[in-house]
Amino acid sequence: MTTFEELRRRGLLAQLTDEKEIEELVNAGKATFYIGFDPTADSLHVGHFMALCLMKRLQMAGNKPIVLIGGGTAMIGDPSGKTDMRKMMTPETIQHNVDCFKKQMSRFIDFSDDKAIVVNNADWLMNLNYIELLRDVGAHFSVNRMLSHECYKQRMERGLTFLEFNYMIMQSYDFLELFQKYGCNMQFGGDDQWANMLGGTELIRRKLGKDAYAMTITLLLNSEGKKMGKTEKGAVWLDAEKTSPYEFFQYWRNVADADVIKCLKMLTFVPVEEIEEMEKTMEGAQFNKAKELLAYELTKLVHGEEEAEKAKSAAKALFGGSGSDENMPSVEIDSAELTDGGIGLLTLVVKAGLAPSVSEARRLVQQGGITVNDNKMTDGKAIIKLDGDVIIRKGKKAFRKITVK
Repeated sequence: MTTFEELRRRGLLAQLTDEKEIEELVNAGKATFYIGFDPTADSLHVGHFMALCLMKRLQMAGNKPIVLIGGGTAMIGDPSGKTDMRKMMTPETIQHNVDCFKKQMSRFIDFSDDKAIVVNNADWLMNLNYIELLRDVGAHFSVNRMLSHECYKQRMERGLTFLEFNYMIMQSYDFLELFQKYGCNMQFGGDDQWANMLGGTELIRRKLGKDAYAMTITLLLNSEGKKMGKTEKGAVWLDAEKTSPYEFFQYWRNVADADVIKCLKMLTFVPVEEIEEMEKTMEGAQFNKAKELLAYELTKLVHGEEEAEKAKSAAKALFGGSGSDENMPSVEIDSAELTDGGIGLLTLVVKAGLAPSVSEARRLVQQGGITVNDNKMTDGKAIIKLDGDVIIRKGKKAFRKITVK
């Protein structure tokens, strides 16, 4: 099976400008491709996962990834898929986030011996002369055509700033710069980036003529991937300090039945033939088995095999298996806070970090969302005795082991 065929079978490709040429380059390991990441936080999150896994997959086939960190474009913000303008960040914050991204990406991509490179578009965008940019690049863009794209239509309803309107030009200029400086002949991005990506391809061909050949591919479901990883507490981060390996494992362990095969195909390196066989007989308990495989493989990829084993063991202990609960997220309660060895349920829910306030904790209890040692709690006035370890759970995904110090 060729690399391109595997990408197809895993459901990773949506739109392509030059399918035959792309297939030949990818299969021959001769693609030099880039994917962009705007450093809007100090950690990558699950929404970036598909792009990272794709880069790793293509690099394993001999192709060269260019990680483009949007230190320059982050000064403006991408209007794609947004109803409001992004919050402006300081140059210092952007640089800090760029440094964090580089460190995390090394878990997925091999940067040794020039097998991959990281570049920051601030290196060229921040030094552009505005008049030269207008003459050199602006002349190749039609305002009417830009406004016809969905990414701008959505923002036009609330007011599209001239600042954001420049994003497509800047992203297109990125591809031109990467093409000329690094021989980058291919760009990947989410389906919500299609208009911006086409802008880059067309800019190269119009400006440099027929001899210049650049191609684009979009990832199927990448816009859906951006929604992936959103929980009540916020994003699911790849940084262990923000989302523990156990919480990361549990997130994937609890994906919807309808998504588990799709996630296994797109995000793991389990052979696609094995996943397709699994798909044929998927029913009942098989879903749980597939989810455990998904959670283990992705936790191993992000946090290493040791942390994946710990998370798996803690999950088994929680659900009555033979694992150990020592790796489960835990919260210590000071014995001085107890009355006759007990504590109010609502107070406990808040101290466990499962609710931000007592009123929210009360709402969760009233809705049947809180369980203590497998007993669903219905009385907000209940007192929980802490004469041994207690497992408190919110819904199906959030767990804490309570200990007394």
